[in-house]
Amino acid sequence: MEKFQIFIQLTRLNNPIGFLLLFWPCAWGLTLGYYFNNKTTLYLKYIMLFFLGSVLMRSAGCIFNDIVDRNLDKKVKRTMERPIASGKISVLEACIYLIFLCLISLLILLQFNSLTIILGMSSMILVFIYPFMKRITYWPQLFLGLTFNWGIILGWTSITNNISIEPVILYLAAIFWTLGYDTIYGLQDIHDDEIIGVKSTSIKFKNNVKVFVGTCYSLCVLFILILGLLMEIDKYLLLLSGFFIISLIYQIKFFKVNDSKSCLFCFKINNLTGLLIFLFIFSFSY
Repeated sequence: MEKFQIFIQLTRLNNPIGFLLLFWPCAWGLTLGYYFNNKTTLYLKYIMLFFLGSVLMRSAGCIFNDIVDRNLDKKVKRTMERPIASGKISVLEACIYLIFLCLISLLILLQFNSLTIILGMSSMILVFIYPFMKRITYWPQLFLGLTFNWGIILGWTSITNNISIEPVILYLAAIFWTLGYDTIYGLQDIHDDEIIGVKSTSIKFKNNVKVFVGTCYSLCVLFILILGLLMEIDKYLLLLSGFFIISLIYQIKFFKVNDSKSCLFCFKINNLTGLLIFLFIFSFSY
């Protein structure tokens, strides 16, 4: 039972916001592709596979991140009790779990077409380099955006078997979305991070962080609306964008730099934002 609890803590399965933020971009890309390739049975099958894949890959990513950051995590109040940093589990045991999760994820990836498999395998480069970015640049959130939202491209190619401008525009929107919400998330650790020398956009823009997050969210909205206009969707459907826009404005209004609870709360709101964007894209088909 204790081993199971440690595994849950290690993979953050008790905190689903992580894999949901990985899943929503997959669902966006898949739904966007569904608009052009109206195969309902395939769509439903793939959305379940992407959900399962998101859970597995997020879990694997957490383990890899904790292995790389184990010495840093010991120095940060919020992370010092993580299983590897606290010594509840060895690096070797964590690696075994990591390999196991990656193998199951590979089996899921192999259910898709060749283009999606190749693109999925190539994303491992981003997964590998991301944990090291906080040591060398103030823009690790940008690399997280590139990594976390690759599912948009995979979702699109899985059902269309091609690359087009539409998913690329959506991918750009999602990168700015991640830049915004992960900057808010990073504010929780800003004091510890400055002491130990970890870099982030939260630190870089700490004096104007609301302006930075607001700019990121505005660019996210802009790219999504450009996508809608490019696809010539009904202008009344564009009004539905108001729902996810309001959720983004609320975050900017509510989070406080020196209040970690407000930052965590606003970060978690992005699960709702992801759902609302998904429903907005889904509405294109009707």
